Amino acid sequence: MNKVMLLMLAAALTACGPSQPSETVDMLTANPERIKEIQRQCKEDRAKVGEELCRRAAEAANRRFFGDRPEQKPK
Repeated sequence: MNKVMLLMLAAALTACGPSQPSETVDMLTANPERIKEIQRQCKEDRAKVGEELCRRAAEAANRRFFGDRPEQKPK
């Protein structure tokens, strides 16, 4: 009985871990309002939002600003 309870507790704690951000850079690039919201949240509490999602929002903002053009080679 104790082993079953221990296993259930371990499974529950594993499920409570931080999840990976489901929003991709491409999804965020298409939604500028979401980028602004995530950047605001990152500014207020980056640890709560998560480093990966903040980086994705920054990359999406860069793509919107600079465009998704290939780098030009120097002549």
